[in-house]
Amino acid sequence: MTTLTPILSTFWDHPQSWTLATYEENDGYRALDKAFEVGPAALVQMAKDSGLRGRGGAGFPTGLKWSFLPPPDGGPRYLVVNADESEPGTCKDIPLMMAAPHFLIEGVAITAYAIGCHHAFIYLRGEVVHVYRRLLRAVEEAYAAGHLGKNIHGSGFDLDVTVHAGAGAYICGEETALLDSLEGRRGQPRSKPPFPAVAGLYARPTVVNNVESIASIPPILLHGADWFAAMGTESSKGFGIFSLSGHVTRPGQYEAPLGITLRELLDMAGGMRDGKKLKFWTPGGSSTPLFTDAHLDIPLDFDSVAKAGSMLGTRALQIFDESTCVVRAVDRWTDFYKHESCGKCTPCREGTWWLKQILGRLEHGVGDEQDLEKLLDICDNILGRSFCALGDGATSPVTSSIEYFRDEYLAHLAEGGCPFDRDASALFVKETASV
Repeated sequence: MTTLTPILSTFWDHPQSWTLATYEENDGYRALDKAFEVGPAALVQMAKDSGLRGRGGAGFPTGLKWSFLPPPDGGPRYLVVNADESEPGTCKDIPLMMAAPHFLIEGVAITAYAIGCHHAFIYLRGEVVHVYRRLLRAVEEAYAAGHLGKNIHGSGFDLDVTVHAGAGAYICGEETALLDSLEGRRGQPRSKPPFPAVAGLYARPTVVNNVESIASIPPILLHGADWFAAMGTESSKGFGIFSLSGHVTRPGQYEAPLGITLRELLDMAGGMRDGKKLKFWTPGGSSTPLFTDAHLDIPLDFDSVAKAGSMLGTRALQIFDESTCVVRAVDRWTDFYKHESCGKCTPCREGTWWLKQILGRLEHGVGDEQDLEKLLDICDNILGRSFCALGDGATSPVTSSIEYFRDEYLAHLAEGGCPFDRDASALFVKETASV
């Protein structure tokens, strides 16, 4: 069995894991000193050699993204950390920033030095005020200790870091919508090209990376690219945080090499709750096509999951047992995507609205079998035609649930309503008061 690799989570159980003192006791900011020794070019090459792929969902090679920046022209360039974690089921970056924010801040300093950035931004989802306060305090600690600010560690390198709280829009997880929001405009995706590497924040060269991607940089630099590349699989190297939620005995964050299977993770998590049978699950959040118990042994790496018909995404493993109505689950997710559509493009704005109308009818047993074909037809007209990936993601649970659970949709129609007991699927079952 694959074992866990606690690296970013190694001291999360410390009574004050979020403090600078705890981080420095665990090799904190040693990697930053090493960065100043090796220089920017070596840092970019290290990121390439490690095989680190973006941990925000798309899995694009991190070092390659850094190298896309044009040569310096005397003007500013920026690093923006995408901390707008808001997809249903995705919950790895928030606990990382709560438990060990200095991993991110040191990673920001190293990355900024590598790309020649002197002002970095962390764009955080606005609702998580407690995380915002913790990040602000961690940045304050880093400034006071000389890890940020002027002439960091006597290197001559200056860096300011701004923590920015967004207004709470899922669309701002899309990098160009995030940049528009950061500039004070309505968060909507931009037309590409130009890509952010050429014209990003304030129309200047910009690198946008996920929290976990940047937080992984200090350990990679400290231990070496070969150390990181030795974990994981050939095409998906390194470790990652796997978020298990739903009907498992011990939900939580499990940091392990990429390529681990859900069967192994479930064993570590104590199995399904009350010994019930696994029915369906998401490998990378609600925007990824569903898997079933037939996919328990699929290696959880980018290529293996894609080959099996889904996406690794953010490794948000939402686990559902046999008591769950898949139609209702998909209906609830679609309600989210309809609500969060920014409305900029017609396929997503209108398509998600119609998906919700039809799914809502089907969940209540109203309609006919032709509605399933209508759902698939609408999904075909959204997929690949929307302005950004929000529309594409909204279609994933619909099409995959019809593929694997068509009979369950038909059962709703045959019985004139949902055949499942909603209370049975609740994590905390209602208790009937005794008389």
